[in-house]
Amino acid sequence: MSNKPLVSIIVPVYNAGHSLPFALESIRSQSYTVLEIIMVDDCSQDNSPAVMARFVPLLQDAGMNIRTITHEQNLGVAAARNTGLQQATGEFIYHLDADDRMEPDAIALLLEEATGTGADIVGCNWYLSFSANERLMSQPACATPLQALLAMMQGTMRWNLWLFLVRRSLYLNHNICFVPGMDMGEDMSVMLQLFLHAEGLSFVNKPLYHYGQSNEQSLTKTYSDAHLAQVTANVQVLEQSMVESVYSAQLLTKLDFLKLNLKLPLLISDRKEQYQRWLTWFPEANGRVLENKTLPFRTRAVQWLAFRKQFWALRLYYRLLIRFYYGVIYR
Repeated sequence: MSNKPLVSIIVPVYNAGHSLPFALESIRSQSYTVLEIIMVDDCSQDNSPAVMARFVPLLQDAGMNIRTITHEQNLGVAAARNTGLQQATGEFIYHLDADDRMEPDAIALLLEEATGTGADIVGCNWYLSFSANERLMSQPACATPLQALLAMMQGTMRWNLWLFLVRRSLYLNHNICFVPGMDMGEDMSVMLQLFLHAEGLSFVNKPLYHYGQSNEQSLTKTYSDAHLAQVTANVQVLEQSMVESVYSAQLLTKLDFLKLNLKLPLLISDRKEQYQRWLTWFPEANGRVLENKTLPFRTRAVQWLAFRKQFWALRLYYRLLIRFYYGVIYR
C-alpha cells in the first residue's frame, strides 16, 4: 500500500470525443501515478463514452484507479463537477477539462509543493493554446490567500479550477460545491470560496496546463441573458460567503471590481446589444470603472467608453485592435 498522497482528478465530459483522447493521454503520461481518475459523462451524444471506455484499461495499466460515472440526463458542468467531488476520495482534488491537457509533471510538481509547504492550495502558470501556437500565461505569485482573493477580484489573477491543486478537506469542511444548473461562473464562485477558507497558499512558477481555445473563441464570446443570470447566481453565493468570512472588510469593497471584471468580455464585441447588456448587468459597479488602478489604463478606458455610451469607439477598438492584431498573431 502506497504512503503517497492520493490525488483525485475530476474530468467532466460532454460531447468531447474530438479532444478527450488528448486530455486522457495527458493523464496517462503523468509521472505521478497515485491517482484516482473520475470521469463524469454528462449524457454525451457523441463518441465520448467509447473514448472513455478505451482509456480505462490504459490508465489502469499505468497504476491509476478509474471511476466512470454516467448521468442519465444532461445536467450541466456544475452538476458533473459535483458528481466528481462526491465520488472523490483523494487527499487532493484537481480538475481537468476534456478539451485541455496537462504537462507530464503537472501533478508531481503541484503535489511536491503542497506536501513541502503544507499549503491548502497550490497554483501554477499555463499555456493559452491556439490551433497553430501557444501563448505563455503567468499568474502573480501571491503569498497569502487574501492577496490572491484581491488579485482575482481586481482582474490580475485567474480563478480557473485547473490552475490549482486543492486539499479535499477545504471542500468537505466548509461544504463548498457547485450550484447545479449554474454553469457560467461556477469556477469563479467555488475557487474564491476555497481561497476564503485556505490557511496556506503556494505556487509553482512553471506552465503546467494547456488551455485550448480556437481563435474565434478567444476573440468574441456571446452571452445570453440566461448566461448572465447564471453568473449572477454564482456571484450571489460568493458574496454571501464573503460576508461571513474573516476577510469581509477587505473584500466587499472590491466586489464591484469583480463584477466589472466579469462583464468585461461583453465589450470585446462589435455588437450594440452586448454593450447594452454591459450597461444593465451589475449597474451598481459602472461608476467605478476608473478606480481599479491594477488594471491597464486601456482596459479601464474601454469600460469608461461603455459607461459613457460611446459605442462607436468600442466598435472601432474591437475591429482595429482585437480583430486585426490579435486575430493575426494568435491563429
